Amino acid sequence: MIDLYYWPTPNGWKVSIALEEMELPYTVRYVNIARGEQFEPEFLSISPNNRMPAIVDHDPPGGGAPLAVFESGAVLLYLAEKSGRFLPREVRGRYAVTQWVMWQMGGLGPMGGQVGHFRLYAPEQLPYAVDRYTNEVNRLYGVLDRQLAGREHICGEYSIADMACWPWIVPHARHGQRIEDFPNLHRWYEQLKTRPGLRRGFDVGREIRRAGRDGPDEEARRVLFGQRAR
Repeated sequence: MIDLYYWPTPNGWKVSIALEEMELPYTVRYVNIARGEQFEPEFLSISPNNRMPAIVDHDPPGGGAPLAVFESGAVLLYLAEKSGRFLPREVRGRYAVTQWVMWQMGGLGPMGGQVGHFRLYAPEQLPYAVDRYTNEVNRLYGVLDRQLAGREHICGEYSIADMACWPWIVPHARHGQRIEDFPNLHRWYEQLKTRPGLRRGFDVGREIRRAGRDGPDEEARRVLFGQRAR
């Protein structure tokens, strides 16, 4: 059994989708990041960067004590290796998928997070910041659109690269992007919506998402946007 430490955000969806697609048994342990539960000592012992998602695998390959893994990209790689699914075994295919997971971790995710912050949550509108990150996300959409030209999925076969990237396309309108401007990306995005495993993973915590549609309150803003080393 795997414990999934989770909150329904794009990074959280990546792992819940993977667990559903790989048909691995798991228990959801919600980490309310708007109320500071990511700073609890128990969670920090699993994820020292005080970020979810993270997992604890109580039946790791090779046996032994439960194994904790944090950082969503590392979790995806771990789950793919554990299940033997959605990550090619041969070296070229394996690194084709791995590099697109890293591309999402280093580019699409962080830039999507920044554009969302400055467009939706900043206490005052800063046109330079909004334009900077809106344009960068637009560039990244173009990169992915070109990669998907002539391919059903990012690396040909459906893989953890698709699971990593798809959740960060979900908020495209809130990030100031017209997905219709990227026909290959649009086709891929809509196609993946029809996968039952992806839908089940995306629906984990749906009621929490509905409750939070009005955006963060003042306490949540303090917790989410005021973090320092101490």
